[in-house]
Amino acid sequence: MAFYSLIIRNGKIIDGKMGERGIGDIGINKETIAKVGDLSNDIADEIINAEGKFVSPGFIDLTSHSDTHWTLFTEPGQESVLTQGITTILGGNCGFSLAPLVRQEVIEGLRKWIDVSAININWQSFDEFLAELEKRFLAVNFASLIGLGTLRRGVIGNAGRTVNDIEAKEMIFLLDRSMKDGAFGLSTSLGRVHEKNASETELKELLQIIKNYEGLAKHHLKDEGKEIMSSLAQIIGLARESGARTQISHFKILGRQSWDNIAPALSMIEHGREEEKLDLWLDFFPYEKTGSNLYLLLPPWLLEEGGRKIISRLKEPETRKNVADYLKNMTLHYDKMILASTLRDKTGLGKTLLELSQKTGLNPEELIIELLEINELKVSIFNEVINPQHLIQLAAKKYSLFATDGLGISGRNIESDFPHPRSFGAFPKCVNLFVNQKRILTLEEAIYKMTGLPARNLGLNDRGTIETGKKADLVVFDLDKIEDRADYQNPVQFSEGINYVLVNGKIAVREGKPTAIMAGKVLRK
Repeated sequence: MAFYSLIIRNGKIIDGKMGERGIGDIGINKETIAKVGDLSNDIADEIINAEGKFVSPGFIDLTSHSDTHWTLFTEPGQESVLTQGITTILGGNCGFSLAPLVRQEVIEGLRKWIDVSAININWQSFDEFLAELEKRFLAVNFASLIGLGTLRRGVIGNAGRTVNDIEAKEMIFLLDRSMKDGAFGLSTSLGRVHEKNASETELKELLQIIKNYEGLAKHHLKDEGKEIMSSLAQIIGLARESGARTQISHFKILGRQSWDNIAPALSMIEHGREEEKLDLWLDFFPYEKTGSNLYLLLPPWLLEEGGRKIISRLKEPETRKNVADYLKNMTLHYDKMILASTLRDKTGLGKTLLELSQKTGLNPEELIIELLEINELKVSIFNEVINPQHLIQLAAKKYSLFATDGLGISGRNIESDFPHPRSFGAFPKCVNLFVNQKRILTLEEAIYKMTGLPARNLGLNDRGTIETGKKADLVVFDLDKIEDRADYQNPVQFSEGINYVLVNGKIAVREGKPTAIMAGKVLRK
């Protein structure tokens, strides 16, 4: 007879390795899986009866924004994440990370979409950032990439130009030191004003460091619409040149005029994988609407100014006219854009920009400028621009992973914001939609996309599978009941069917409800 801290008994085990499912027990000692098998004669401090339920590794979200939206600090319970079964999140995505903070412009850039005045930013290096997090209580495990935009702003401020040789060496030094301190790789968003002028040489030198450390290169495509093919070719070229493991973040094709590119885009990826043997992947979220910051619609010449100067410039009549003219030439569908969050007046939340335009008497372009000025750029929207059939095609690909592209939220009132429902329901929706409803994936395949595969891509050797010696990040769920409940009008709703979630051996969700136990760890590569 053996004794354990906790035993999960009689669950249908999905191991995260595409192995055959089987009914068994899992014995846990402290943070670690001690034994998998028949533990019917053993005892424990606590026993979870998982009969009729499935047990899988904890889900891993490689495209999270809990860090750069600061909810990792302000809402550390991360309840919207935990109740999806997510136990590990990766931050530093889409070219932004919270370290290294070399210059004031880096912090100013992060203030564009949220007020961080109450947060004591007392770090500069990546090591100091992780050390600060290690002093805090976290509900989920946290790992981070280094953002290219963060590096570039740290070296050249808001200039957004091509760097010279000396500046390039400084960026290389910062990235190398951050990788030594435990970063898991590099992220880019090459369409953003601070990254669009990064040269191929600059990118290749940085990606060579990632290759040397066996890290992950994650890319937000430069253009996800009309120029998707050239943007995709750029990333595949970088993967080819560097040899670094490469993952495209929140892959999608935006706008009806570009939807026909789905077949050639996937063929390009498959050629890179199969013919060139590139270590190439993509992740996606299972929704037709995107969520983004409204200020990203502003023209590049204004975005280069930086947050406070942009707000000041938006008060100038000539600037307002030029911005309005720029927006009119973009062929935007205001009837598809829903106001999701604002800094101040919340009365328009949940309405389309067209509805608000009609209500206020402002034309849509004037409305956008007014919203950005009044709310100091802190405005987000939902935009219906994704073909739902593409989601089915992506899910079926062996090189796709599931991700939220969202953030962890705890105790937020619906009246304060309309978070994208992916922050509450992305992973359960993937299981329900692709396994239960469409039946295009087996449960083993779906679980692999959320556990073993992201762990492999990130280089998490002690998580992502159910094996003796691995960390006890585990999910107990009811396949017949698992589903997302969050939608665009009522997004603050926990998913159903997630019975228990264990983070490092501690019960973080019990019978579908968060326990407020903060057992997450800061992960270093």
